[in-house]
Amino acid sequence: MRVLLIGANGYLGRFVADRLLADPAVQLTALGRGDDSDVRFDLASGSPGALTRFLDAVHPGVVINCAGATRGGARELTRHNTVAVATVCEALRRSGCGARLVQLGCGAEYGPSQPGSSTAEDAVPRPGGPYGVSKLAATELVLGSGLDAVVLRVFSPAGPGTPAGSPLGRLAEAMRRAMQAGDGELKLGGLGVQRDFVDVRDVARAVHAASLSAAQGVVNIGSGRAVRLRDAAAVLARVAGYGGALHELDQVPMRATIGHPRSESEHGMPTAYPYPDGCGSWQQADVRTARDRLGWRPRINLEESLADIWMEAACRI
Repeated sequence: MRVLLIGANGYLGRFVADRLLADPAVQLTALGRGDDSDVRFDLASGSPGALTRFLDAVHPGVVINCAGATRGGARELTRHNTVAVATVCEALRRSGCGARLVQLGCGAEYGPSQPGSSTAEDAVPRPGGPYGVSKLAATELVLGSGLDAVVLRVFSPAGPGTPAGSPLGRLAEAMRRAMQAGDGELKLGGLGVQRDFVDVRDVARAVHAASLSAAQGVVNIGSGRAVRLRDAAAVLARVAGYGGALHELDQVPMRATIGHPRSESEHGMPTAYPYPDGCGSWQQADVRTARDRLGWRPRINLEESLADIWMEAACRI
């Protein structure tokens, strides 16, 4: 099976590439902006015609799009998350390869949900920020393209490679600094948010399964369980061997920080949102569709994911 992987150098793309390379039946070609890609191509600025010519030359059976941006203003997010996907869809429509498209979406497309509820694929999306809006627009482009396509809505990925600027990454960094300084207590903010964490290696397994399946439409990829960030911090302290006390700072709603033991004025930095995804205080995926249509279930628990995050944080100088 010839597979074209777009965004192989990104956080999720690296693990998808590893998973596909482990399958001897897969012939993988990586397309991206980096020098280590098999083919250099910028979806946000490249033309559908140029991508069509490449598709006709390689003739993949599956195209997997892991490319995108999670940070930036509305214009930048639209360019990388929406315009780029429009380019992929148009190129596939023009091409004679007839490839199946696996698009990585995100849980932020749904927006805020009722605490205690599980969000299924038939929920009406109401994204609460520009990132979710840009990803939802991409999903609608894929679903309306007429292509053989599936969109995997990935909730909150965790595990090795977690960006240091993410909530779990900042949490691990704050704990590392506290241990390095010998601090007996760690003050953290924004710990009341609850998210559905899913390990990146389980996400890669889901992408692999989707590329082999006939599933179409939207499929949620998550653990099916919301975890409070406060509880994740306690697990991280245990795996890190941090014996100090964890204190949650009193926060003004929606202006909480994570991992800043001193005041805003002492840092000289503006307060950051703990989860700038527009999803409010709660998010939990209903993952029954992934089980029924992909034969997929998450295998890696959050403690293992956090242990890997800590291993990388502890190695930073």
